[in-house]
Amino acid sequence: MDEQRRTGDGNADENRPGFRGMNIWIAITALVLVLAALLMIWTPKSSQVKLSFVIQQIEGVDGSGLPIEKDGEPIGCNVESLKFQGNKVSGVFKDPPLEPDFEKVGATSGRERKKLEKEFYAITGPADSPDYQRVVKAAEQQNVPREYAQETNPSAWLTIILFAFMIGAVFFVWGQIRRQQSQMLNGGGFLSGFNRSPAKKYEGADQQITFKDVAGLEGVKADLQEIVEYLKEPEKFRKLGGRVPKGVLLNGPPGTGKTLLARAVAGEADVPYYSVSGSEFIQMFVGVGASRVRDLFGTAKENSPAIIFVDEIDAVGRQRGAGLGGGHDEREQTLNQILSEMDGFSGADSVIVLAATNRPDVLDPALLRPGRFDRHVTVSRPTQKGRVAIFKVHVRDVPLASDVDLDVLASGCIGLTGADIRNMVNEAALWAARKNKTKVEMSDFEHARDKILMGAKREEVLSDKEKEKTAYHEVGHTLAAWFLEGSHPVHKVTIIPRGQALGVTQMMPSEDKLNMSESELRDELVVLLSGRAAEKLIYDEVSVGAENDLERATNLARRMVMNWGMSAKIGPVSYKVTGDDPFLGREINQQRQFSEHTMETIDEEVVSILNQASRRATQLLEEKREELRELTQALINSEELDRFAIEKVIGPSVHKPMAIEENSDTAEAESAQSTTDENVASDVSPENQLADAGAEASDSADHAGQSS
Repeated sequence: MDEQRRTGDGNADENRPGFRGMNIWIAITALVLVLAALLMIWTPKSSQVKLSFVIQQIEGVDGSGLPIEKDGEPIGCNVESLKFQGNKVSGVFKDPPLEPDFEKVGATSGRERKKLEKEFYAITGPADSPDYQRVVKAAEQQNVPREYAQETNPSAWLTIILFAFMIGAVFFVWGQIRRQQSQMLNGGGFLSGFNRSPAKKYEGADQQITFKDVAGLEGVKADLQEIVEYLKEPEKFRKLGGRVPKGVLLNGPPGTGKTLLARAVAGEADVPYYSVSGSEFIQMFVGVGASRVRDLFGTAKENSPAIIFVDEIDAVGRQRGAGLGGGHDEREQTLNQILSEMDGFSGADSVIVLAATNRPDVLDPALLRPGRFDRHVTVSRPTQKGRVAIFKVHVRDVPLASDVDLDVLASGCIGLTGADIRNMVNEAALWAARKNKTKVEMSDFEHARDKILMGAKREEVLSDKEKEKTAYHEVGHTLAAWFLEGSHPVHKVTIIPRGQALGVTQMMPSEDKLNMSESELRDELVVLLSGRAAEKLIYDEVSVGAENDLERATNLARRMVMNWGMSAKIGPVSYKVTGDDPFLGREINQQRQFSEHTMETIDEEVVSILNQASRRATQLLEEKREELRELTQALINSEELDRFAIEKVIGPSVHKPMAIEENSDTAEAESAQSTTDENVASDVSPENQLADAGAEASDSADHAGQSS
């Protein structure tokens, strides 16, 4: 097989060998047709006249027998030369005469006559005919130069050429049909590239990415370093009977750098690297994916040692025989071929497979067993140290102002991935360019973070009544988070409509947090329900703005009861019900392991927990009614308040000052003065295994949007 085609560097025409030659023949055909048209169309500009008119011009008289004159003087013979060729005579006039009336069929006498061309021709008949002899005799008497040539017939030559071309075209078409039939029988033809791997090959020397370019993730890089050492020195491991893992599965949230790590492994090992997406194996024809897998592994083995990287492997490695309607023949055959290639009857140790997915739970167990993907590496969100390193990588080409502190920025990005940080740096640079700045300042990064997490400012302008109600709602969240130790510290509160929210309370964790206690979760419920409680306390009614708060609070309370055993009545029992999509073949085959009575008890406990949190929120706000009114009025006037401004109104919080405030008072002061920047709420999300701190918003949903 053609190596360039395998590596993705070849031309697409190489997958269709028959059509390249056909293009040449098409060009030749067009050229022949053009030449034929030129031969048929192209003729010298000459006038056809009668033979009697030619004799008159040779003798120097007109049709009436009068001498031909020019400027009043007879010119005598008006023919410079003659050429006899077959039954035709051609020549050149000395002075082109006017055409005679009788030369044009259907011409009427007296019409305006045109001048003839300088060259002319006439039909004489055979050489022994009287007309031919008369012309020759007249030319001899007037001493007109004569030339005799053999008769040629261009149309005859053209006919021969066209006939030969047609015969050649027939043989060519017949040969092409035979060739394509032979190629199709051998896996070629117009489907020749259909069953071949679309993987792109990158030589190790072309890799510009190494582990130095991957910021953070030190533990993950240490796991992958063993793969690199094996590819560099395989004999070192073989001497001791060691075998490197055949497959390494990188799993983690989107944007954490799984693909980047795979390319860094190839760059460090300096070996060929084949990259392909899992969806590229799947086609509408059953068996095509399996053929592509065979082609990919065959190519990698020919260039071993090598690395095969399969991105989004869950597209092809999903559990077999599962989901509504049974299995999927094409995907399952493709998966079977992957299993066979990785650890089949004729396995090989020279090809290492790296794969990435953010859904390891849906992969087939046979794919995850030892001998195939026998090493699973979790690529999690970066820590504080990792975020600082990621910032340093992405700001290398960005001119920074003196007030930019990367440690402060990393502290304010808890829960963000490497892709999020890169996008944040880019948004900050774009915003600074729009403001005609020469350097990117700290305020630009604050603006970029708020825009990414929350969205751009909306055009809606709230009425005074809506603004007041939204302010009370957000201040309710703020006061609960301000005075409850189990909540996250408040960073900003705003009633500027942005994204899908009318108002936002931004809560920023002071540190990376991966676990939460029951008391912290109950305080979180109080914070979620405090916005609704503030509306009820002030207006004695609630609005639709609490829809998102209720949804999140209910989900959290249900998980406390069913998943985490935080109900005294239910006890330490897990009643977890998976939320997988039935098309993944999980939930549809599982039955509920508890009775209807237990479900009623669970519902009662969920309601009890939520009611208790609501009563705590109402009691807290009643105790802080004066702070509620003062802070609401300040928020209505400024539309946005940061931690410093809140502290001036209601006093210090129960939380310790965050690192972002300890290290950058200047940056926070600038943020406190701004009333136009986008704002987001970013509290910890227990609904996402308590690991997405700073990634979700505790917001007041858009009233109009929620009501619709």
